[in-house]
Amino acid sequence: LSAARARGKRLLVPREPPRARSQDPGVPPLPRQGQASRARPFSLLQDGQTFTYRPARGLAVGDPRSAAAGWAFPFPGVLLLEDFLSRAEEAELVRAMDQDPWKPSQSGRRKQDYGPKVNFKKQKLRAGCFIGLPSFSQDIVKRMKAHPILEGFLPVEQCNLDYLPERGSAIDPHFDDWWLWGERLVSLNLLSKTVLSMSCESENSIQLFATPRQESEKSDQTGSPQTSQNCKNNNFIPTSACENSDNWDVDHTTPTKLVPCKEVTVAVHLPRRSLVVLYGAARYKWKHAIHRKHIEHRRVCITFRELSTEFGLGGKHEKLGKELLDIALSFQGKPV
Repeated sequence: LSAARARGKRLLVPREPPRARSQDPGVPPLPRQGQASRARPFSLLQDGQTFTYRPARGLAVGDPRSAAAGWAFPFPGVLLLEDFLSRAEEAELVRAMDQDPWKPSQSGRRKQDYGPKVNFKKQKLRAGCFIGLPSFSQDIVKRMKAHPILEGFLPVEQCNLDYLPERGSAIDPHFDDWWLWGERLVSLNLLSKTVLSMSCESENSIQLFATPRQESEKSDQTGSPQTSQNCKNNNFIPTSACENSDNWDVDHTTPTKLVPCKEVTVAVHLPRRSLVVLYGAARYKWKHAIHRKHIEHRRVCITFRELSTEFGLGGKHEKLGKELLDIALSFQGKPV
C-alpha cells in the first residue's frame, strides 16, 4: 500500500458484493423445477437497461442490446387487448371528444374530465358539477366488461388526455390514487402507438431467469390460443397471458440473478386502438409514465377508473359511492 502511494497511483480495493435483497412482493418468483442455483447480484446500470413486456408470455424480457439480454422475469397485472376499436369507431370517438373544449393540463397535455370534484390531500370529494360519463362511452364500457378481468367493472370517472409532440406532451412516473380509485385502471390508446414505461422504487430486488436469446428477440403478436378462443366473439385480440404460468418460457435449471428494482424499467408497447388494464402488482408496485420521446404523433387516451372498496358495498362511504355511480352510469355527462 505504501509503495503504491509512493508511486502516486490510486489503489483500488475490491468491494465486497452487496448482500442479496429479498424479492419484491409485487413481483412473485416463478415456481422452481428441480435444482436451482443461488441468485447472484447483478447490475444493469452500465447499460441504462430496459425490459420489454411480452403480453402473450406474461414476461418482461431483457433488451437484446443490453446486459439484460437473455434474462426475463414474470410481470403480472397487465392486460393488453389489441384492436379494441375499429378505425371507424376510433374516428367517431375522437370526433365526439373534439366537439367539447380541451383544458390545458400539465406537461404539455390537454384534458377533459368527467368525474366528481376531489381533494386527494384532504381526502374529500363531492359530486359538484358532475352529471355523468359521456354518452359515447356507454358502448365502450359495455364491451370492456365482457372480458373476465373486467367483470363487474363500474367506472365512476373518465379522464381524456390529448398529447402532441409539438407541445412536448408527457406524463411523469406516478401512481394513481388508491384512496378513491379501485384496483383496475383501464386506458384506451387512440390515434397513435406509444410506450407505457413502468418503473419501481422499491429497495428490494427482482429475480431474473434465463430465457432463450432467440425467444427474447421475438415480438408477440397474439395471445394464447385458449385466451383468444374465449374472447373470439368480442372483436378484439387479447394479447395478455400473464395469468397463465405455462407461457412463462424461462429456464429453471440455470443460475438466476438479482437486479435492484430501481434499475429496472419495463416498456409496455401500446398499439393504436388498443386497451390496457393495470391491476395487482402493476397497479400498486410499479409507477407508470409516458415519455416525450414516445409521443410521435397526436395521441388521445381515455382512462376509466372504478371506486375503491371504501366506497363500495359495505365500505365506509358506501352511500356516497352509490350516489356517484348512479350519476356516472347515467351517461349524460359533459366535461367538468
